[in-house]
Order: sequence, then C-alpha cells, then structure tokens
Amino acid sequence: NGLIQSRRVAQGGLHGCALLPRDVLRPALRDGASAFILVHNHPSGDPTPSPDDVDMTRHLVEAARLMGTPLLDHIVVARGGAASMLDLGVV
Repeated sequence: NGLIQSRRVAQGGLHGCALLPRDVLRPALRDGASAFILVHNHPSGDPTPSPDDVDMTRHLVEAARLMGTPLLDHIVVARGGAASMLDLGVV
C-alpha cells in the first residue's frame, strides 16, 4: 500500500462538485493502482460527510470492487478535523 501517485481529479465550486465514479477510477486504473484512497475537503469547516458524500462513496465502492481496484477509505478534511468513511462504516 505505498503511494504511487497523488492526483486532483476534480475541483468543486461554491455549492459542490459533480463527480462520477469513472472520474475517480480512471486515474487509479491508468496508474496501475492496486487500491486507492479518496480525499476531499469541506470548506464549511465541518468534516461530517453529507448524504451526497455517503451516496457517492457507496457507488464508488461498488464500481471499484467490480474493477478490482478497491477503495480503501474516503476521507473528508475540514478546518474542524477529518472524517473517515471507513471508520463511519460507509466503506
């Protein structure tokens, strides 16, 4: 589980970011990753995952599993700390 690459796959605006599982998986597959971790920030300062964050993560977990490149964790970082979706039982 060594780091191969760190990439920005999207950049959101004031009200969020439109992102599909393929947008996240494409660079991981291109780099030959055996697994990956997704990290995003909440400018609000609250690291609590939104319902959209949880929904996206669940879709991504399934897509990544089908591709054979599992999502190990999805971490939300903010001024108020960080939240691990693995620790929250989403991943």
